[in-house]
Amino acid sequence: MRPDLTDRDDVRFLVEAFYRRAFLDPLIGPIFTDIARMDLQHHLPIMCDFWETVLFQAGLYRRNALQLHVALNAKFPLRQEHFRRWLHLWTATVDEHFAGEKAELAKTQANRIAGSIHRRIQGRSGSDFETLRQREEG
Repeated sequence: MRPDLTDRDDVRFLVEAFYRRAFLDPLIGPIFTDIARMDLQHHLPIMCDFWETVLFQAGLYRRNALQLHVALNAKFPLRQEHFRRWLHLWTATVDEHFAGEKAELAKTQANRIAGSIHRRIQGRSGSDFETLRQREEG
């Protein structure tokens, strides 16, 4: 039986496990290592702040995640396949180590965040309901 996410230590474990997997991935790994040149030791506490805020309303993350992705997209176009792979790796990492309400929230929120950022860097609305409005109007 896998435990649920309960605190920052769990978040740190999850985020570290995810990035170990993501850095080695042939599709998105080079984006992290070669394009963004991510320093994981520097980035890890920031991402823990982000996910602790998302999962536990900790109020620790004060950056603009969208702006960081807009800047990255200017260097290297981020496509739907990149977001899909990120989400697949995140979900697999959550499922491998955790189960429960917060684990499900981590996957749900990741799906929402990935979709919103992808839509926004394309100059569209970040809303999940964008496609519903387009169908209703068309």
